[in-house]
Amino acid sequence: MTKSYPIKPNTKPRMTRSDKWKQRPCVMQYRDYKDEIRKACVDLPEGGYHLIFVMPMPESWTKKKRDEMRGKPHQQTPDKDNLEKGLLDAIFNEDSHIWDGRVSKYWGDEGRIVVKQIPTFETLEEALKH
Repeated sequence: MTKSYPIKPNTKPRMTRSDKWKQRPCVMQYRDYKDEIRKACVDLPEGGYHLIFVMPMPESWTKKKRDEMRGKPHQQTPDKDNLEKGLLDAIFNEDSHIWDGRVSKYWGDEGRIVVKQIPTFETLEEALKH
């Protein structure tokens, strides 16, 4: 199973109590991101998912650099764990039941989130047999 969502990946900012009434740009951007996630009905299994975050290339890059970097690993901020946490927090009120997942980041022309199902072992004993 593979699902692709045309949503620009975002991270959850560190928020303070005053962010409930202040409208800091980073907080407003994350709230818009959460709304997009919910509107698109992004769904994740409890385990065995591979999240692929396609990070949009800056418009300031030349055509040559864009052609060179398209599809290559994204090796700068934001970190993959921050992207995953931002997505999990947007989907779930409580995400402690999530037990297995993989995350990758790549450069692309437009922001996108791809969710793939990958095989998992149901028990530790089953995993240790292999």
